[in-house]
Amino acid sequence: MTAVYLTIDTEYAAHLPGANRTPGTRAENFARSIACQTPAGAVGIFHQMDVMEAHGVKGVFFVDPMPALLWGVAAIEDVVGPIAQRGHDVQLHCHTEWLEHVPGNGLSARIGRNLKDFAFDDQCRILEYARDTLIAAGAPRPVAFRAGNYGANDDTLRALADLGIGYDSSHCPALTNADCAISLGTGDRRPKLHRGVVEVPIGCIETFGGRLRHGQLTALSLRELVAELRHARDTETPEVILVSHSFELLSRDRRRINRIVERRFRKLCEAIAAMPGVSSATFAGRPATPSENLSVPPVLPHDPVRGGARVIEQVIANALYSRGLRAGTQQALALGAVLLT
Repeated sequence: MTAVYLTIDTEYAAHLPGANRTPGTRAENFARSIACQTPAGAVGIFHQMDVMEAHGVKGVFFVDPMPALLWGVAAIEDVVGPIAQRGHDVQLHCHTEWLEHVPGNGLSARIGRNLKDFAFDDQCRILEYARDTLIAAGAPRPVAFRAGNYGANDDTLRALADLGIGYDSSHCPALTNADCAISLGTGDRRPKLHRGVVEVPIGCIETFGGRLRHGQLTALSLRELVAELRHARDTETPEVILVSHSFELLSRDRRRINRIVERRFRKLCEAIAAMPGVSSATFAGRPATPSENLSVPPVLPHDPVRGGARVIEQVIANALYSRGLRAGTQQALALGAVLLT
């Protein structure tokens, strides 16, 4: 069986009201980042779990506890509690942007967007605080981690190893210009013991010009995501790591449902459930194991029709959900996107 890790980076927003010294409350931030409430309904973690459970899929929720610096552990309990109670996997996430909102936080005198911006000792303190806060909020002791913005480096992995967290999933082979500074490359696409932890890379496919495109819900079309799973199964690849976020089914301003991405999520869960030889997995229940064969695994080859349809769909989605359009235009564009998939 090919194990599919459907991972959800679950986080309050450090730039939204209630967090960035602008008028607003923690409840508003929760509504727009975690529950993702809109006049047409909610599409955050509760909706995501509803969809997963309807198809027998287990999710991995990488939860960021750093907002507890500002709001206390109760803010994290509101996130962790429902996930744990419903039997999904709670693992550790960390956005260091929150340190800037709490001067004198006791973790570091520095500020930085990414963990890699901090010295090893600072990273150890930050990660220890994040781990302990996640546990205090009701999560089991985490065994896996993903850095916010993928912004980890080798010191991050060493710090995780010191804390007894054995798995990291911050390396994204397709994003060569991203914030990740772990000393691995595009050819490192299987779980690998590295700097004391097992690095579990995020999935990818081939796209235009022989480049790689990462396995994120908003980066690939439904057709590409399903083809990636089928290709992994057919090539006997043991695992596929896919990424989404608690707020990813919303428009860019986090006020409307992104119908294209919401449908994609539902259909992806349906495909995972229906595809023979594929099953969902969690780090707590079935952690990925290092590969004994270090040869580069095959990626799904580029298909110009599939890739072109995705580009058109993304243009439509950006037009629909990045700026306001008249209702009739929205309906026509949404229908076009559905027909493409």
